[in-house]
Amino acid sequence: MDISAPLVAGLLVALLAIFTVIRAVRIVPQARARNVERLGRYHKTLTPGLNLVIPYIDRVHPQIDLREQVVSFKPQPVITEDNLVVEIDTVLYFQVTDPRAAFYEIASFLQAVEQLTVTTLRNVVGSMDLEKTLTSRDTINSQLRGVLDEATGKWGLRVNRVEIKAIDPPQSIKEAMQKQMRAERDKRAAILGAEGQRQSQILTAEGDKQAAVLRAEGNRTAAILEAEGQSRAIDEVFQAIHRNDPDPKLLAYQYLQALPQLAQGQGNNFWVIPSEITTALQGVSKAFSESLPPSPATRAKPAADDEAAARAADDTAEAAQA
Repeated sequence: MDISAPLVAGLLVALLAIFTVIRAVRIVPQARARNVERLGRYHKTLTPGLNLVIPYIDRVHPQIDLREQVVSFKPQPVITEDNLVVEIDTVLYFQVTDPRAAFYEIASFLQAVEQLTVTTLRNVVGSMDLEKTLTSRDTINSQLRGVLDEATGKWGLRVNRVEIKAIDPPQSIKEAMQKQMRAERDKRAAILGAEGQRQSQILTAEGDKQAAVLRAEGNRTAAILEAEGQSRAIDEVFQAIHRNDPDPKLLAYQYLQALPQLAQGQGNNFWVIPSEITTALQGVSKAFSESLPPSPATRAKPAADDEAAARAADDTAEAAQA
């Protein structure tokens, strides 16, 4: 009985020593920090690695995460300048830079950041109308970050980024916006169709113009070539005529050959022969009568015919004297 009492006491002392050593050694993971209070007052902040504290005197508080944290707040109703209520969902990126200030300067820095984000968001969006709110996310983000970073600096926090994840206007506004978007699309489609038709008509007109110009150029060239051909033909004929020095008999003969062609037209029922042609024809007939040998028609007539002719001439002379 006497031997067991010292053994039990030794075991208790050993267990107490082991427990004391365990309480004196604190291991802090990387990117973590723990605040230590000694006798109720802040003493130090434990850094990552092996740290020693005084058991039963120093109080070690829970770990504080020093990594950048991402917090998504639930959608908050915000009234715009044109009195429309929109639901805005935000995402906050922040980091604890001073564990002591984050633990002692505010009771719950996460709740404080959330409430500060909501109030700042209402102040910023309250000065904008709905259309500007929907199209000015970068402006809202920069203003939120500036205000939050300035306000949370004394809490040992650094706000790295603030993002608006969603902006939900009322259902009636959504329907009106959808109608407006459809009207805008229909308008752009109509404008594009009109522009296409206009461009098509312009191209068609340009093509017709170029075709007409080319046709006119072709006709002009053909007319010029034809006129040049006729001019050369006339010149050749004129030169040939002057080289051969034709007499009027040949010209009259050529005109006689051309008369049947003049009479071949459907409307040539009546046509006039110039007086110069009569003279030419007399020359042709004379030429033919001189060159041909005497025919029976041109031989001397019987004497009876000569006597009758002489008698008729005498009667004519007597009648003239009376």
